[in-house]
Amino acid sequence: MEQILERANSWLSDFFDPEVRNEVKHLITHDEEELKDRFYRDLEFGTGGMRGVMGVGTNRINKYTLGKSTQGLSNYLKKVYAGETLKVVIAYDCRHNSDTLSRLVAEVFSANGIQVYLFSALRTTPELSFAVRYLNCHAGVVLTASHNPPEYNGYKVYWTDGGQIVPPQDGEIIAEINAISFEDILFKPNEDLIKLIDEDVDEAFISASVKNGSFGAEGKEDFKIVFTSLHGTSITAIPEVLKRAGYSQVTIIEEQRVPDGDFPTVKSPNPEEPEALSLAMKKAEEIGADMVVGTDPDSDRLGIAVRNREGNLQILNGNQTMILMTRFLLEQAKKQGFKGNEFVASTIVSTPMMSSMAETYGVECKISLTGFKWIAKMIKDFPEQHFLGGGEESFGFMVGDFVRDKDAVTATLLACEIAAQAKADGSSFFEELVGCYQAYGFYKEKLISLTKKGMKGAEEIAQMMVDFRENPISTIDGSEVVVIDDYGTSISRNLKTGENKAIDIPKSNVLIYKTADGTQMAARPSGTEPKIKFYFSINTTLKNKEDFEQTEAELDLKIERILKELNLS
Repeated sequence: MEQILERANSWLSDFFDPEVRNEVKHLITHDEEELKDRFYRDLEFGTGGMRGVMGVGTNRINKYTLGKSTQGLSNYLKKVYAGETLKVVIAYDCRHNSDTLSRLVAEVFSANGIQVYLFSALRTTPELSFAVRYLNCHAGVVLTASHNPPEYNGYKVYWTDGGQIVPPQDGEIIAEINAISFEDILFKPNEDLIKLIDEDVDEAFISASVKNGSFGAEGKEDFKIVFTSLHGTSITAIPEVLKRAGYSQVTIIEEQRVPDGDFPTVKSPNPEEPEALSLAMKKAEEIGADMVVGTDPDSDRLGIAVRNREGNLQILNGNQTMILMTRFLLEQAKKQGFKGNEFVASTIVSTPMMSSMAETYGVECKISLTGFKWIAKMIKDFPEQHFLGGGEESFGFMVGDFVRDKDAVTATLLACEIAAQAKADGSSFFEELVGCYQAYGFYKEKLISLTKKGMKGAEEIAQMMVDFRENPISTIDGSEVVVIDDYGTSISRNLKTGENKAIDIPKSNVLIYKTADGTQMAARPSGTEPKIKFYFSINTTLKNKEDFEQTEAELDLKIERILKELNLS
């Protein structure tokens, strides 16, 4: 507590605004628990950048924590690109204070002599990633907390290639941030260095999205889409992209069209949650739509629902949409003739079906840690190879490399192209997915997230990971655990042979258990939320499409048994 009080007292100097000092004084006098939560740590860069609750304190998103990060980033840019005229681009989403915080970030950059391109209004995260390279910037920043609750905001940093920062840049930037004090922040702007941008970059991004996501699908005029932006930024891009691609029957959920940081019509603006798509699903049933698409606030994730074999709308998970999108891109490349340098990509907690499918095409599937920054790094690290596309289980996908982050704008168009063509051919998006199960193995995944808030929650999550390492599970649903991949130590242990292999992926606090029957369980603390996540993958063969329903039911029962066995149901 002494250290926390010391941190809090440092915010009582005249450098901090009077209202900030008054709030800190109140917390010190009247609310010890809240004081602890706000000052027990500094916000850190995780898999999706820096993200947290807005408010006063070192463990909050505010003028000073963002200012310090921006000052540290400015110092780093000056070291790395000494002598160059530095340029950065900044975007922001629909969240409360995103506009004012993005302006503050722009002012700190400009105070450091850096040219700033600031979007004049909210824009999608994929457009920010695109804009970094389009404007030849050294870095980019987007103010967003993705699908977190309304009280959150965040700060994601992009590097010269348009991808989020990765080692060694992230560690070096953090070192620069930690080397300075709040009093070192230059807040006085140079307005001559702040340029507002909008339509020119919009046009370039939308044109590129249409070009990369269009594949000449037939039947567009007969394909009905219901789209919801869930009060977020995708309203600025997706309707126009679909229109230009030839989709005329697009119904937008009006109640969710207007950007709103309170997200008043949903419990969570997360397309991973079925409730978030409920209004769109209802409308789709009313008008007989073929597909529902919903995106998160910064438009990097998308959730879709399509008609299943009974003709009912069914929400697909991120693994399912990723498989079908990747298979489609592989088929397109195959038609043009493989050159032998293609690759697709996925992550360690996503479905192993990606590797199985890519193998049948003779195409490499690169596997990374969770987060699209690692997939973007692959593109940069292997310039001699051609990236077709790839995704992760958390509802993200990237089509080609013109955007270097997950991109719900182009992925939405790609999903519509696949579904419209399938319908024109007398099939469906869902039926094509069943065909994938028959061809590459019937894989079924399940995600369980446990929320543990605050300092106590962080300690509980840390202890759970310690327990999984020190007291490993020996069997899952009666199948013996044969391999444990510990990404924290970069060692893969074969429990049958006793052999240890090095894992050639950067260290991360992830454990993956693999059993004799192909079952996988991964445990991973979230890098952006106060959660620990458990990812399950099981599989079997699907000999005939007619066996789909029965086989799926058997897999569902297996997952239920596993969750019950591990006390997660």
